Amino acid sequence: MEIQFQSDIGRRRQMNQDYTNVFVNQKQQSLAILADGMGGHLAGDVASKMAVNGLGVAWEASDISESEKVAQWFIQQIQKENQKIYHEGIEHPEMQGMGTTLVCAALFEDNFTLAHVGDSRAYFIHDQTISQLTDDHSLVNELVKSGEITEEMAAVHPQKNVLTRSVGVYGTVEVDVSHHTYQNNDYLLLCSDGLTNMVSEERILSIIESDQPLTAKTSQLIGEANEAGGADNITVLLIHFGEEVPE
Repeated sequence: MEIQFQSDIGRRRQMNQDYTNVFVNQKQQSLAILADGMGGHLAGDVASKMAVNGLGVAWEASDISESEKVAQWFIQQIQKENQKIYHEGIEHPEMQGMGTTLVCAALFEDNFTLAHVGDSRAYFIHDQTISQLTDDHSLVNELVKSGEITEEMAAVHPQKNVLTRSVGVYGTVEVDVSHHTYQNNDYLLLCSDGLTNMVSEERILSIIESDQPLTAKTSQLIGEANEAGGADNITVLLIHFGEEVPE
């Protein structure tokens, strides 16, 4: 298994409110986490880092080695981070209302478990096909699902950035958790909407399937999002299931 990640401010933002990292627990199992923060100046930056690092520290202390135990762990730990971010906003009025999306993948020998809140996505690439594994927790996605607007209308909707769920809210946050299996040479992509709003799924698939090192693929994904306008921060975390290839 090989993992590469990269984050970029994009071309129109003053700061990068995305944050991503990979952590290893006591059983040498990896957890990949990506967050896209929101809020006033600095606040989104704080929220995304708090979520990623808080979950990461808890994972490093854990001894989870199979998917059966990780679902409940995700729900409990993300709730703890939700409360921490909410209270941090209350204690610092300039950060009040800050929050973050979250998409995480706990990686095991032949399977992985996803947890997510918000509209940062996970894609699975298998047999030259790309599939979105997460469901956007956004207003426009609700409108698409109810049949009120089309996918094409959603792409240019003025409220496309309005989330129906995020981490950092009062009370309990609902977390989507799902289990998936993988085979040798499959890929898992975690990304912020700075990528998916700028680069089509077909193009993402083409880049990931290309014959170049994993680092070059992550760089190219970010490069093409910037070439298309770079309207937001862009973060890409790409996992290749298989033997690590020396660059």
